[in-house]
Amino acid sequence: MPLFLGAGFCLGAMDALAKLTIPLLGVFAVVWARYVSQAIVVAAWAWRRGGPGFWRTRHPALQLGRSTLLLTATGCFYAALRYLPLAEASAISFVSPVVVVLLAPWLLGERTRRSQLVAAAAGFAGVLIVLRPGGSVFHPAALLLFGTAACVALYVLLTRKVPHDAPHTTLFYSSVAGVVVLTPLAPWFAGGDVWTPANALRLGLLGLLGGLGHGFVTVAYLRAPAAMLAPYTYVQVLWATGWGWIFFGQLPDAVSFAGMAVIVASGVALAWQERRRALAIATVP
Repeated sequence: MPLFLGAGFCLGAMDALAKLTIPLLGVFAVVWARYVSQAIVVAAWAWRRGGPGFWRTRHPALQLGRSTLLLTATGCFYAALRYLPLAEASAISFVSPVVVVLLAPWLLGERTRRSQLVAAAAGFAGVLIVLRPGGSVFHPAALLLFGTAACVALYVLLTRKVPHDAPHTTLFYSSVAGVVVLTPLAPWFAGGDVWTPANALRLGLLGLLGGLGHGFVTVAYLRAPAAMLAPYTYVQVLWATGWGWIFFGQLPDAVSFAGMAVIVASGVALAWQERRRALAIATVP
């Protein structure tokens, strides 16, 4: 639990710093710095866990597809963050479990239970509350957050299709597309004005926060089952709200808070159901 809280602190701070940095350096530089830092941390951990062959996978196409989806999700989220408040944007992006519930029967052949559909419907209702006309998120950039949620959902569903790869291998491939695709383009999209000492420090801090956050998440999942930790993922929405207030003086109004609460509650309900299902499977003799 402390590791997950630390991860939320770091990742929320990373998103806040990204929102500050994007107007200065652009989305490309921020996304690139995030993935390079994540790759360094994860590769070091994966090497320690699996040795020099940690990168070998039985599902190269699926792993690269996952990585590309995660890169697209990150790009959509940071592009939207340029125009939208941090707390509301984070909450809407967490509607991805709703998309997982809707797509799982088609892509994985999993049966969707009525309770899951109710929770999914509640999550979508929460999004509509946050996106209401006249609200701070009623902006065309909000469509990018649906792209984020869809890509994250597909990323999660593809992850379930690579059960034969080691966890450290799967985690390593999560950052591969970001590094491989963006690094060759850096000289064109991250020009000389990016590499001032102040900007380099800013990107370095962003990378450090991202690396620490993903490191904390990794260690947490090594020490506790994923189904047990999943509900605590939504603590990051609280961190995002706090960082949004500290850095930008932005606090959601009462109606947005209500919508965010509905989104978080639906996600926690879905995670709790998954936890109960995992425990039930584990106890079957």
